[in-house]
Amino acid sequence: MFYAIRHFTRYRYTQPVSQSVMEVRMHPRSEQRQRCFTFQLSVSPRARIFTYTGHMGNLVHHFDIPAQHRQLTIIADSLVDVDPPDPLPDSLERGAWDDLERMIEEDDYWDMLRPSHFARPSPELKEFAAELGFDRDVRDRDPLSLLRKLNADVFEKLQYVKASTRVDSPIEQALENRSGVCQDFAHILITLVRGVRIPCRYVSGYLYHDAAHHDRSRDGATHAWIEALLPELGWIGFDPTNNLIAEGRHIRTAIGRDYADVPPASGTMKGSAETELQVRVRVTRSEAILPPDQEFAADEEWSRFLEQDQAELFALQQQQQQQ
Repeated sequence: MFYAIRHFTRYRYTQPVSQSVMEVRMHPRSEQRQRCFTFQLSVSPRARIFTYTGHMGNLVHHFDIPAQHRQLTIIADSLVDVDPPDPLPDSLERGAWDDLERMIEEDDYWDMLRPSHFARPSPELKEFAAELGFDRDVRDRDPLSLLRKLNADVFEKLQYVKASTRVDSPIEQALENRSGVCQDFAHILITLVRGVRIPCRYVSGYLYHDAAHHDRSRDGATHAWIEALLPELGWIGFDPTNNLIAEGRHIRTAIGRDYADVPPASGTMKGSAETELQVRVRVTRSEAILPPDQEFAADEEWSRFLEQDQAELFALQQQQQQQ
């Protein structure tokens, strides 16, 4: 299935800032059953954009705006084809835990086994694990069955509440309030899974929503889930926010140890202004391979955002010339 994705990010500043330096991770990955056919990144004020590939294979775009500006707008357009994965077995054979240990010994999965910035043990997590019965012998189940249960348990015990936490909130806040966003669900599940020596990583991307699926996560935003390494199957995605096995609707943008490795946009600005952030995401089905500028050419709503940026930038330049 082809998906057309538009990811809009705008930073507004209360005072003009003299410089912005940014990194953007919005380019969908091309691997396995997913292929990104087109990607276009637009920045206002205009900037020269550079690209590099990180050590985990994520495509990172970065740019510098050295001139004064009061807002920064980033629009990423993508066209991606995603094939649904093969059906998973109900469970794995006996000896799967031993096979997994051999895989860990033969390859380097250290980063995906040890605690990371947002995915780390805590007293609150220990209490949560005991509530789930996760403090007993987890190896009574094979690794796949265990992951299915954990995915469902986290889904059932925690409520999805929009804006209930921030991007830098620790998992303890979500555990105490029993609510969070997809990032919190992913961090909690990652920490539990790593605790039983299953390599686990964070996935940042998008989820296509339609009327046929009753997802808890909201449309119009990025999404996050986890991938765990299993013998015979490789990396398998689990979405605890919606109690799903990652499927053809999940579009992968970046992978890392946790959110700290893969924020969609991050950077710094030079100035003393406060910042207001606005983010909008739209994922739609596409019937043909079209360049992003054709796919969205008639989108008046999005065009107005860029027109506003150019008008405000022109006004700021005029003001500087009069001083």
